[in-house]
Amino acid sequence: MKFVDEAVIEVHAGDGGNGSASFRREKFVPRGGPDGGDGGRGGSIHAVADRNINTLIDYRYARIHRARKGENGHGADRYGRGAEDVVLRVPVGTVISDADTGEFVADLATDGATAVLARGGKGGLGNIHFKSSVNRAPRQHTLGEAGESRRIRFELKVLADVGLLGLPNAGKSTLIRAVSAARPKVADYPFTTLAPSLGVVRTDERRSFVVADVPGLIEGAAEGAGLGLRFLRHLARTRLLLHVVDLAPLDPEADPVRDAKAIAKELKKFDESLAKKPRWLVLNKLDLVPEDEREARVAAFVKSMRYKGPVFAIAAISGEGCRALTYAIQDWLDAHPAEPAPKAPATGAPAVLTPAPVRARRRRTAAPTEDA
Repeated sequence: MKFVDEAVIEVHAGDGGNGSASFRREKFVPRGGPDGGDGGRGGSIHAVADRNINTLIDYRYARIHRARKGENGHGADRYGRGAEDVVLRVPVGTVISDADTGEFVADLATDGATAVLARGGKGGLGNIHFKSSVNRAPRQHTLGEAGESRRIRFELKVLADVGLLGLPNAGKSTLIRAVSAARPKVADYPFTTLAPSLGVVRTDERRSFVVADVPGLIEGAAEGAGLGLRFLRHLARTRLLLHVVDLAPLDPEADPVRDAKAIAKELKKFDESLAKKPRWLVLNKLDLVPEDEREARVAAFVKSMRYKGPVFAIAAISGEGCRALTYAIQDWLDAHPAEPAPKAPATGAPAVLTPAPVRARRRRTAAPTEDA
């Protein structure tokens, strides 16, 4: 299935049903009084995170979603039936915002999390509510409220603890194959990885973490070059970045230090907060470096980079050094717990909630409308 990580849709909640203007008509009851019931609530539209879905492709083609209108009220004090809500299932990790204003709506970071996208209108009041000591036969009733309509943006950010970044052919996919059961495509040409892939790394029976591989970056990515820039959002949720560097490039003109600095620069251009995440250097393809030169080449690289953080030299294709890397990552993650997902602003209704039942009685919400 094609991987789609962004979609814009229109949602139109249902209008509330109109209240009824009716009077009791029974034999031997000449003045039965008003008995018009209220209109039903319009259907709302919700989004629910589903762990069995991993792409937004359904919403790339189905862009308009509507809920039904509530039923009108009836005589004999019969209320109109409320319309059923519409539920849109999205992948876990979907961030929802208003496509026109950019307002944050919800972050569905856990399976089953729910957000209200558009609320259905309340039903109108029947004339039974307008009876008083001075008006024994009211003809007033109110119309149902209009349902909400808005344009919604779905943006999928995969949930991973560790993210891999680097140039194409740096060995990121080979690394994720070496440490997990994930099997992304591996080949000897650039941009083999065309979509993010996830792998679960299990260090023991009770401890594990998720690593994400995204398409490689190249210099000028911030200006649109290459494929990786549009997928960098998937690293936003990670707690640790692994900068994978090809220590032994086949191109004699390639400079690993210059390329590594270029990647760090592109990362900063894309998102300052992403560039500030903890980042470790992983020097790959150690097997292509003669054994007597390995230590010196690693030391020279670190010195030229002026890098003071953790450095790991590995050979992903053979697994050399990968075990020590995964255990170091696990220990670091255990010492740095994940932060809770962001919440919607406090003003207005909460973004993530479970739909509440509709009350049987409602207060008057609109100006009365007199029947002709």
